[in-house]
Amino acid sequence: MPGGPVGPAMESMQMAGFFGVVVPFLDLLGVVGDRFDRGRTTLALEVRPELTNHFGNVHGGAVATMLDVAMASAARSTLPEGDGVVTVSMTMNFLRGGQGRLSAVGRVQQAGRSLVFCDGEVRDAAGELVATSIGTFKVRRRSAGSESDG
Repeated sequence: MPGGPVGPAMESMQMAGFFGVVVPFLDLLGVVGDRFDRGRTTLALEVRPELTNHFGNVHGGAVATMLDVAMASAARSTLPEGDGVVTVSMTMNFLRGGQGRLSAVGRVQQAGRSLVFCDGEVRDAAGELVATSIGTFKVRRRSAGSESDG
């Protein structure tokens, strides 16, 4: 895997926004980052009534967002500070309805120069598996003096 932020750089990324980036959509949903380790991240969501479907379970879109962000954050954790990733593809399997506090983990399986391959899962408070996913993420290098990733 390429070199990534460690020590104080990793700590500063954990403190600023969502693992170092500002993502207003995650604030709207209530997704919070838990751990940002090299190649592995965890995050959580306390399911509220406005995030549920007509069965009273968390909506699949919220679960998909958790998986996407967990895997993308894990992919980004392997990169130099300032570089990022965008989702190329993502496949999900919904195994059961989720309620209460959900936890997601994203893991890097293989990182190359331009693509990072990840997997992820979401579990409920009882530890039951709610959903799984695999994803491919394209590396976006931040050029010197660039204000955005593109």
